[in-house]
Amino acid sequence: MSPTEPTASPEPSVPEPTAAVLSLDGLSVERGGRLVVREVSIEIAAGEVTALLGPNGAGKSSLVLAVAGVLKPRAGSVMLDGHDLAGRRPEKIRKAGVAVVPEGRRLLTELTVEDNLRVATYALSNEQAEAGRKRALELFPELQKLLDSPARALSGGEQQMLVLAQALVSAPRFVCIDELSLGLAPVIVQRLIPVIREITEAGTGVLLIEQFATIALGLAHRAYIMEGGRIQFSGLASELREKPELLQTAYLLHGRERAVISEPVLPGPT
Repeated sequence: MSPTEPTASPEPSVPEPTAAVLSLDGLSVERGGRLVVREVSIEIAAGEVTALLGPNGAGKSSLVLAVAGVLKPRAGSVMLDGHDLAGRRPEKIRKAGVAVVPEGRRLLTELTVEDNLRVATYALSNEQAEAGRKRALELFPELQKLLDSPARALSGGEQQMLVLAQALVSAPRFVCIDELSLGLAPVIVQRLIPVIREITEAGTGVLLIEQFATIALGLAHRAYIMEGGRIQFSGLASELREKPELLQTAYLLHGRERAVISEPVLPGPT
């Protein structure tokens, strides 16, 4: 294994079955007049990590933005507790219990860490906001000493901690994380992996988009491969660990470059 790629061991245990599911059914999304997500169906169970893999341009980020309410789906539904969240405003989706960490570490860079956390609690009661802030700082104690620092002054790893903390202050039932490790040093990624484990063990469902298949499959219980806007594989993450050729095939874009999947896939949950 390359010394530069972080890993995701030790492996997570399989949680008890649960009825709570965030269900994407037949979701289609347009961007710039082009259909980039085509009838995608995915289920994210509470207390599990669900990996969404695929090459660049597959439509993964557009899918997440549709779940967040930033993009309005052309068709399909995002169901939670019998309610369709598709097309609702972002604040309504977040209030329903779904938080999204989009790619690119989007922060209010001129505001302090404290103010960025406070903005994320605007829809909560004072009691909920204080509990959420306390929980976020327990997960990321590194931010405690940075509360008065502007977000622009943080390192890339600290900014990633802050955007994750913003998502978690509202105690969401489901979190969609687009590119957990992008641009981060392996040591920082290793710091973030236990947080993902901890929130899933507490019952939160996670949809994880990740450039390193080893990380995603080391955390995930179920996995999907997306290519050309469609789901090309769905099943247990263990299937992809045991048959890495499925990943190799999906990541080949008509002879163009391959994604980061050449490292051996770590053992994980069954």
